Amino acid sequence: MSAPTGADALVGVLALQGDFREHEHALAACGVATRRIRTVEDLDGIDALVVPGGESTTMSNLALRWGLMEPLRALVRGGLPAYGSCAGMIMLADRIEGGRTDQETIGGLDVTVLRNAFGRQVDSFEADLDIPAFGPAPMHAVFIRAPWVERAGDAVEVLGTVPSGPAAGKIVAVRQGHLLATSFHPELTGDTRVHEYFVEMVREQA
Repeated sequence: MSAPTGADALVGVLALQGDFREHEHALAACGVATRRIRTVEDLDGIDALVVPGGESTTMSNLALRWGLMEPLRALVRGGLPAYGSCAGMIMLADRIEGGRTDQETIGGLDVTVLRNAFGRQVDSFEADLDIPAFGPAPMHAVFIRAPWVERAGDAVEVLGTVPSGPAAGKIVAVRQGHLLATSFHPELTGDTRVHEYFVEMVREQA
């Protein structure tokens, strides 16, 4: 992994499926270069990884089919900063509930996530969250067939929870060292604070 000192960081965006373009736009707004990751060769020289929202089983199957899963796991184990939103949270989790029994993940986050925890597509919703790590203003969060964290290990920092309603207190944003994940989709709102936070993580890691 190279050592970015500022705007020269190169963030790989897993582009097998899902809303990777929206993450590219958010990172570009932060002044960061991106590269779409579809092959093992695409991983060469990246300073960080973003795993987008989408369909986690499809994403996992394609990563396995195209020989990406093990190289991704090795990079994350080796300390590569990574951020996952929604399906990306599932892909970075060590354990899944509510998914296929054979579903594989990149892993690294010592969490158990409940897949489709808030319900199906018709149950998608938006909410304002107070997440001090991302700034003092409330964050408008979009949840689409989203997971939540059922259990988090001792090394996992809980950044945000659902403030009210039937899911009050459920964990929707976490960090563990060089890994960051949210249940919601900041890439869809135009609010770049999560991406700015992640870019700062990348620079700190360097």
